[in-house]
Amino acid sequence: MGITVALAGNPNSGKTTLFNKLTGAKQHVGNWPGVTIEKKTGTIHKTDAELVDMPGIYSLSPYTPEENITRNFLVGESPDVILNIVDASNIERNLYLTLQLLDLNIPTVVALNMMDTVDKNGDRIDVKALTDILGYKVVPISALKGTGLKELTKAIVDTGSSKVPSKPIRMNDRIESLIDASEKEIRGKVPEKNIRWFAIKLVENDEIISTELKDSRNELSDDINGLEAEYEDDAASIITDARYRIIENIVSKCVRKGVKENAETLSDRVDKVITHRIFGLPMFIAVIGVLFMGIIGYGDYPGIGTYFTDMLNGWIEESLQPAVADWCADMDVSDELTSLLVSGVVGGVGAVIGFLPQMLILFLALCILEDIGYMARAAFMMDRVFRFFGLSGKSFIPLLVGMGCGVPGIMSSRTIESERDRRITAMTVTFVPCGAKLPVIAMIAGALFHNNGLIALFVYVVGIVSVLVSG
Repeated sequence: MGITVALAGNPNSGKTTLFNKLTGAKQHVGNWPGVTIEKKTGTIHKTDAELVDMPGIYSLSPYTPEENITRNFLVGESPDVILNIVDASNIERNLYLTLQLLDLNIPTVVALNMMDTVDKNGDRIDVKALTDILGYKVVPISALKGTGLKELTKAIVDTGSSKVPSKPIRMNDRIESLIDASEKEIRGKVPEKNIRWFAIKLVENDEIISTELKDSRNELSDDINGLEAEYEDDAASIITDARYRIIENIVSKCVRKGVKENAETLSDRVDKVITHRIFGLPMFIAVIGVLFMGIIGYGDYPGIGTYFTDMLNGWIEESLQPAVADWCADMDVSDELTSLLVSGVVGGVGAVIGFLPQMLILFLALCILEDIGYMARAAFMMDRVFRFFGLSGKSFIPLLVGMGCGVPGIMSSRTIESERDRRITAMTVTFVPCGAKLPVIAMIAGALFHNNGLIALFVYVVGIVSVLVSG
């Protein structure tokens, strides 16, 4: 019988890339029950292990739908193995989730991803020391380049076969004594396997757990109040601080930086420019403006998309239509049917296909901007603008995707944490001119106006303004 492996990690840690590398084409896509968040499962190459891709999360607290889904699956379904992917280039932040996963008492494997980036930066991570501290297998990999995946697959299978549970890293004695008291109070009321995790969540006053174990929470209230009075903070913050102290200790023992901590990287310098509070927004408008004018054109100068569109239309009119007409004449086709084929089918479909180069180049340009990280920075930069209109900066990505096609734009809004922002974004995406409208916009702009690139850009700006006003 095969094992079930839960793939858990922070957003942008390479989780999707790793999932695709491990499963290839053997995957199924659906939705998690009760929500519209995508669920992906697949079979790991050359094994009978089913890999379940968890939504990207930063913690196991119920702040977002993604966190609720992940913790319900890990606690309720209890997979055989947790595959925790960690961004090695940002190990401090990623280890916070790792420490929480340890408390679940489920066999775990850590995939230390982006090790190629670590090496490129001149940093060093002592994998053996990290393995000894965490108490389970840590495998260095690069999901993008496909290195270390054989070793990772073997570690997953071996861990699933041995069924040795993870061991939590204990906090200071004062906190641990309260966790022990919490465990005694809830023993028999929760699954014994996950009792430490439930005990910690009860101390943290987790909304869901505290409601389910209300009587136990009341019994512990004096002890918890004593801890909070001693540290002059709430219990959740106290435990968070304790975890980060553990992480600092782990990093100090296992990570060696190749550059000074405060050294400014190229990425930092670029961020200062493109996210500048004054120049960032005009720069973004300029980038989008150049993009559209470069594709559609400006004045008497055709854009690259228009150039290929004219070339394709010319081939259809001068070569394909005459060829079809000659074929109809050779086959003794009636004049009516010939006219239908040449002018109706070839001419009509060709008029639509003629705009394909513009759409392809637009999608390619947007994908490049997304891959180099500019769109994520643009979303951060646009947050203060969108907030003024009642939207989140995270609405920017679905709206931008909607410029290509409204359907994936609406679907991408599912990852927005706030239900209100998610609904508003999904509805306002429909105001954005999508790729299907681009041929119509380009045709009208080219036929009626001189500076057609600016007119096309103006139409898109009007659509965006409509989104903001309706938000």
